[in-house]
Amino acid sequence: MNEAHVEVVAVLDHRGGSRWHAVAAHGVVAGVAGLRPIIPYGLLPAVSGELLVRVEPAWRRRGIGSRLLAAVRDHTAEQRLVVDVVAGSAGEAFCRRRGFRRTRSWRRDQLVYCDVHQAWLGELVDAEHPGYRLAYWTGDLPTAPRVSAASRLEELFREPSRPGDALLTAADANGDLAAYAVAIADPVTRSRAHQYGPAVLPGHRGRRLGRWVNAALIQRLREVHPHVDEIEAGSATDQPGLVAVRRELGFRPVPRTRRYELALS
Repeated sequence: MNEAHVEVVAVLDHRGGSRWHAVAAHGVVAGVAGLRPIIPYGLLPAVSGELLVRVEPAWRRRGIGSRLLAAVRDHTAEQRLVVDVVAGSAGEAFCRRRGFRRTRSWRRDQLVYCDVHQAWLGELVDAEHPGYRLAYWTGDLPTAPRVSAASRLEELFREPSRPGDALLTAADANGDLAAYAVAIADPVTRSRAHQYGPAVLPGHRGRRLGRWVNAALIQRLREVHPHVDEIEAGSATDQPGLVAVRRELGFRPVPRTRRYELALS
């Protein structure tokens, strides 16, 4: 198992991400790197890419992870790479050795669909919120810049839905955006989706709109992407309100992670 005989190759990905495989003799995949854009709550163009590097245990400590990282750096236009790793893990040691800078502690929460009480979820979605209505949109998120999150989202909701990995739910107040949540089906792990939000705009808080749009997102996501079995959501440790909404809906914490970033010239 000599790293000199391992070739790092780009893998075609039709679902919006970038992938590389470290391929050894006889087609054995010794490691994988993936990169996907980070979708900020405002849906403005991302300047960061979320990085995944995984090397199979039998092939570790042979420089394969470094070669995969080099392939990502050579072929990405992102301004920085972001990675979440479990505290004290081999992944954290890898980041430190490669010049990544720790930026914050990060928490991840996970919702598994088999634990969701569908009737209760339906009651949350069907609850009346006077002055507001739910709106839905599916497709692939564009990357063109917009002045604000509200203008970008309102434009999307005026467009017809179409097949795609992204799903938006929003609370509409007579044509004005009041709250929204976003989920994107993982292009690599097809059984998982990544959630962003919920976010409630100023002037509409205190009406439980975040819980409403998040419940609608959970319900609609499974209808649009029946292969998704779990939703993963990340947040900074200083966002207790956001965490409380997710916890009420059945999200549970997974091992605490740390966020590292690498600036690219």
